Amino acid sequence: MKPTPAIFETTVRRVESGKDESEFADVLAVEEPLEIRLGFADGTHKAISITMRTPGDDAELAAGFLFTEGIIDSFEQIKQIRHCGLKIGTGKGALERASTLNSNTIRVDLADGVEVDLERLQRHFYTSSSCGVCGKSSIEALSTGTQKIAAAECPKIDSAFIHEMPNVLRSAQTTFDKTGGLHASALFDAEGNLDIVREDVGRHNALDKVIGAKFLSDDLPLDESVLLVSGRASFELVQKALMAGIPILAAVGAPSSLAVELAREFGMTLIGFVRDDRFNIYCGNQRIVNCKLADR
Repeated sequence: MKPTPAIFETTVRRVESGKDESEFADVLAVEEPLEIRLGFADGTHKAISITMRTPGDDAELAAGFLFTEGIIDSFEQIKQIRHCGLKIGTGKGALERASTLNSNTIRVDLADGVEVDLERLQRHFYTSSSCGVCGKSSIEALSTGTQKIAAAECPKIDSAFIHEMPNVLRSAQTTFDKTGGLHASALFDAEGNLDIVREDVGRHNALDKVIGAKFLSDDLPLDESVLLVSGRASFELVQKALMAGIPILAAVGAPSSLAVELAREFGMTLIGFVRDDRFNIYCGNQRIVNCKLADR
């Protein structure tokens, strides 16, 4: 079975002022629904989320979503993954293969004895690429399970590395190069080296894919990592990063007021507008070194 592509080829007509209309081939980022289902030991299963995503890395997306929403907390709680009704199998290699199959439904079967909060599942039933928080019953519930980050245990990063991170991320966005229509999330180490990058039409999906990849390789918490997101820093992105233990979140765009409040409350360093050789530190400046304060 061929993998579902992340791009879609089409023909468009371009209209420019003062010029004749022209026709040319173009490519678009694919956006398709993914239904995430949970399978229980008694043989029953339940749909818990429908998200609009770019196909690819679906196993990572499902695992990252389940973890960051507090539904599961360890790799051992996953028995197997079924994609499009097909049994993928067990083990990390089998889970990784799930993301190569063409399907818009993915089922995560839980290991025997694993119990989940069904009320939490009901609160998180529907998400979309434009609004990951839709369907959640209360803002207070979103911080459930989030742990405060101890400053003494977190890395420091040179400001020069932060300036370079958007360029490194941009060079790794292969699908964005073709379509111009995807968000990206990436992890760096404290020396500014790129670890992993994922793309998706939904900013929260891109982050779930990154965290899910680390979850499936048993590399959580990410307490030595720096997260860079290609767009704005929303409340939900901060919440997901905190669930993974990420101490520093940098965004190419602006943070929201609630994102800053949450980051400050839980001890995260939050940075925005990382572009054009400058950035803003909204909280947690103690982790950023070699910053020069300009005279006003």
